[in-house]
Amino acid sequence: MSAALRREPAAAGLSASLPQRIVSFRVDDRHFGVDVSTVREIKGWQPTTPIPNAPPHVLGVVNLRGTVIAVHDLRHRLGLGHTSVSASSVVVIIDFGDQLAGVLVDAVSDIVDVTADMLRPPPDLGARDSMLLAIVVRGDSVIVLPDLAAMLRCSGLSLELPNTKVVH
Repeated sequence: MSAALRREPAAAGLSASLPQRIVSFRVDDRHFGVDVSTVREIKGWQPTTPIPNAPPHVLGVVNLRGTVIAVHDLRHRLGLGHTSVSASSVVVIIDFGDQLAGVLVDAVSDIVDVTADMLRPPPDLGARDSMLLAIVVRGDSVIVLPDLAAMLRCSGLSLELPNTKVVH
C-alpha cells in the first residue's frame, strides 16, 4: 500500500493544505465539515432579501454588521431539494479572504480535531472537477470536506479559500 493511501502524516500534507480542526455540520442525514479557521461565525436563520437572476440555491443576501453577504442553501446546491428552515437551522459564515458567504445548513454538530490518519482522498466519481477536498473517517462515521469555494464559484462567484488542496 502506498504512503498516500496509508495517510502517513508526511504524505497527507496536513500541515498547510488541509484543516487540522473542522466545524462539522449536518445537511439532511449527511455530515460535512469546513476548516475552523475559515468560519467567521455561526448565526441563527434570518430571512434574506432575494436577488434577481441569482442561481436557484442562492437564497438572497443579509446584512452582517454592514457587510452584505450572499446566503447559499447547501442542501439545494447538493441536489437534495430546498432546506425547510427549522429551529436548529444555522448559517455558517465562511471567510474566503476577500469575500464572505453564508451557507445554510440543518445544524452545526461539533468541532473535530483531524489527524492525518483520519483523512482519505475523495472517491473518483468521474467528475471533471471534484468539489471534495477530502473525507474524514472518524470511527464508523464519515465527514465530507466539500470544496465550498468550488461549489460557490459555480454560482458565478469568484471565491478561493486560502491554503486548501485536494488530498491525493
